Amino acid sequence: MFENCCSKDKKEKKCFSVQIAKWLLIIGGINWGLIGIGMLLGSISSWNIVHLIFGGMPWLEGVVYVLVGISAIIVIFGCKCKNCSTDNCCPETNTSTSSPVEPSENPEVKEEGTM
Repeated sequence: MFENCCSKDKKEKKCFSVQIAKWLLIIGGINWGLIGIGMLLGSISSWNIVHLIFGGMPWLEGVVYVLVGISAIIVIFGCKCKNCSTDNCCPETNTSTSSPVEPSENPEVKEEGTM
């Protein structure tokens, strides 16, 4: 019943906000890396991709930076939504007090040859 449900190869199902947060962190990290390269080469503003895209709208540029910051907080502390915080996959990781019944202990399962 629980075969391969907790394998490390299987992608975790996360909510939409965590997926967006990860993408915003990737974009923000690349942007800050490009800003750092631009500073080392002596040109700060030409390497800022967010500024190149939203330079005419500084308030929108600020919103993008705030969203990247919120994304970092979500990734650091984790999402507390129902989808991300429950783990009902494997009995050994489940925190409920009842334990799964072994097949040999299950009264509904009869051994072969007995009636």
